[in-house]
Amino acid sequence: MSRSHADERRSLEVAEAARETLWQRPSIVGQMFMGRLPVELIFPFPDQTAADRAAGDVILAKVASFLAEKVDADRIDAEREIPAEVIDGLRALGLFGIKIPVGYGGLGLSQINYNRIMQLVASHCASTAVLLSAHQSIGVPQPLKLCGTPEQKEKYLPRLAAGAISAFALTEPGVGSDPSQMSTVATPTEDGSAWLISGEKLWISNGPIAELLIVMARTNDPQAERPEITAFIVETDSPGFSVEHRCDFMGLKGLQNGLLRFDNVRVPAENIVEGRGRGLSLALRTLNTGRLTLPAACGGAMKQALAMVTDWARERRQWGAPIGEHEAVAAKLAGIAADLYAVESLTWLTSALADREELDIRLEAAMAKLFCTEALWRSADAALQIRGGRGYETAVSLAGRGEAAMPMERLLRDARINLIIEGTSEIMRLFIAREALDPHLQIAGASATGERVDYLGAAKFYAKWYPKLYWPDFKLDGEVQLPEALRAHLHELEKDARRLARDLFHMMLRHRQGLQRRQLVLGRLVDCGAELFAVAAVLARAASPAAPAESIALADLFCRQARRRLEKLRRDLYRNDDAEDYRFARALLDGRFAWLTDNIVSTWRDKPRT
Repeated sequence: MSRSHADERRSLEVAEAARETLWQRPSIVGQMFMGRLPVELIFPFPDQTAADRAAGDVILAKVASFLAEKVDADRIDAEREIPAEVIDGLRALGLFGIKIPVGYGGLGLSQINYNRIMQLVASHCASTAVLLSAHQSIGVPQPLKLCGTPEQKEKYLPRLAAGAISAFALTEPGVGSDPSQMSTVATPTEDGSAWLISGEKLWISNGPIAELLIVMARTNDPQAERPEITAFIVETDSPGFSVEHRCDFMGLKGLQNGLLRFDNVRVPAENIVEGRGRGLSLALRTLNTGRLTLPAACGGAMKQALAMVTDWARERRQWGAPIGEHEAVAAKLAGIAADLYAVESLTWLTSALADREELDIRLEAAMAKLFCTEALWRSADAALQIRGGRGYETAVSLAGRGEAAMPMERLLRDARINLIIEGTSEIMRLFIAREALDPHLQIAGASATGERVDYLGAAKFYAKWYPKLYWPDFKLDGEVQLPEALRAHLHELEKDARRLARDLFHMMLRHRQGLQRRQLVLGRLVDCGAELFAVAAVLARAASPAAPAESIALADLFCRQARRRLEKLRRDLYRNDDAEDYRFARALLDGRFAWLTDNIVSTWRDKPRT
């Protein structure tokens, strides 16, 4: 076995060991990948209760006033710092303990209200939104709520709710999405009362200013074939901890993010969260809910972008008419509005599912993150194009010459990171594809890391299952109450779910064991599923009595646009240039096309690396 193949297998085995193997609750997306539209899990739309909304409204009003009066987002962007008085104001509002139970000093709000707050903050200042999100979506509070001992909760949750900033430390300079290569180690003291952590963690949001960290470290022999990764609560005032570098990014200029070093940092044994060797599993479960913040934040940014471009499209005149009346601009406006309606529909659907705890939402959370972050990016790009040169100009510069200080340029810079953090779009597609394939692996008695397949058992199942994928659900009209204008879209959705399952099965037959390496094929299948999940959320929301005005028109528009994207994805699934692209890329990396990069000046090659 080659070194690269062995490393690949090892990485896959580590990922498989960390994932949740049992599906103890139903999944909307999981059933759609198997060819069934589970309308009973989607309809009626789980609207927020009046009491819960009222609880959120109280804090939202305070947050809106605070943002408008005290948070200068352009200054934060320019000075690369969230002022201490802003952080103190956030503490005073209780925003570091939004979901922490009241008994521990938190606000005890629901996931829906948490995301309403995050949407509002993100619409004004993305750096401030990430400060809050990194602290409580993936920082110390969420893992403790999920798996902390009573003693850990009593010790740390009150501090966290009061505003002790926290962070989540997993990524390393040489380890991104592949934790099998983790080099940070924790070794036990002789008496077993503590562990000594040594290593480096990179791109840790809030890390440079955090009081508390969740740190992932290897707790078995570094020479062992598979790492045992454990989660620790670390106090940053411990001897041996240091911030080596604060990172500076394209956007999120106010974010404190950096390279952290641990040099024999002593951590009490009681600070292990959930248990030895359970770190990656804990990380994945934390992200299942933590990722739900991103759709909310994306919605806030999209709302701001839409507000700016609709004002501009009415005001700006070219060739005798407002630019919004020109078809090229009108199409962009319609696309942003339709995508925003879908993003909000997914946000509130998945938030409600998280609050109810009746479904396994690992796929739904990942799908929402994938769809919403990509929708934000295409919307931000379209919005900047509508604004033209003014979109490319900073808000400070616009104000300096007497124009409205619309922060479109900052919004676009801040938006780009969302396709990378908490799982890149590419990693999200692989994660979702692996979970979507899980029922088929179980049916075939196979695994993602093995070669054994129960062909006879699989044949018996698929002989009955596959023909049913051509039979429509004749009970659909009686099961779902939907406005007449949207009923055709519901039938298309049900048909598309069956088509998705057939396409997945066809790719399994075509590529067999090699399917897991066909990342572009898997990505297209996942993107089809994401579009269908978004359509389902949109239809359910539009059918709700609490739906905003004009929801039916927006839902119809989004479904039409989603259909165009689905048609292209399906064409590319069966007819593509993937093999040719891959062969060319290998040749490019082998140096055969070095002349493509001639006649340039690359000073970055000459600067020494530290």
